[in-house]
Amino acid sequence: MKTYSAKPADIERGWYVIDAEGLVLGRLAAFIADHLRGKHKPIWTPHMDCGDHIIVVNAEKIELTGNKRQQKVYYRHTGYAGGIKEERADKILGGRFPERVLIKAVERMISKGPLRNRVMRKLHVYKGPEHPHLAQKPEPIDFAARNRKNSVKETADG
Repeated sequence: MKTYSAKPADIERGWYVIDAEGLVLGRLAAFIADHLRGKHKPIWTPHMDCGDHIIVVNAEKIELTGNKRQQKVYYRHTGYAGGIKEERADKILGGRFPERVLIKAVERMISKGPLRNRVMRKLHVYKGPEHPHLAQKPEPIDFAARNRKNSVKETADG
């Protein structure tokens, strides 16, 4: 019995589109991270980029459960002494680049290194409902239908 190792010629990449409207951030990010790395495929090899291209539309309409929208803080550093900056999730989602919340969530789920840089190039996130990848004929993925916890449903009571 020999261990199988995928060759670059064996890898087939698909294109998939996900509408993020009403979906839970963490669950969606975990799903995307697995598909970008190719861990859902039987030919997955740890040192190879086996994943698919993922297009996410309506990133500004993604949901955070509980009080995370007001309490979750993203930190960055300018590189200067005392240069720590913080920004809350609701400000980012309501701002100019709401797609950064999803990109950061996915990026932090993939281990660091040169392979992560290659994998992250296959993630395409857009804040509106349109995307420029129609020529690749992406297949839609209904992520909300996979599990009832994947989306936040508004109830009539409150």
